[in-house]
Amino acid sequence: ENPQLSSLDKTDLAFSEGSLSPYKPEPLEKALNGDVLNILKVIIFFQLSERAAMDASYVQELDGILKEARTIENHLKQKRESLKQRFTVIANTL
Repeated sequence: ENPQLSSLDKTDLAFSEGSLSPYKPEPLEKALNGDVLNILKVIIFFQLSERAAMDASYVQELDGILKEARTIENHLKQKRESLKQRFTVIANTL
């Protein structure tokens, strides 16, 4: 057979056994489990981010509703005071 191929095979075998390399390959199942966990973490992070953004928009909407309610409340208080004054004027004239 070809002597060059046999020497290459020996080099590949020695290198793949990890004698020269600090890298130790992980089993495929373990690597995939790590990837799946990372993907799940990313998905959960994005869902929580979306919920936080949605919650923030709800808070802003509620703030707007509260401002509007306070404005209406103040307007109604002014109307009540105005009616009181008018009734007082009417009662005094009778």
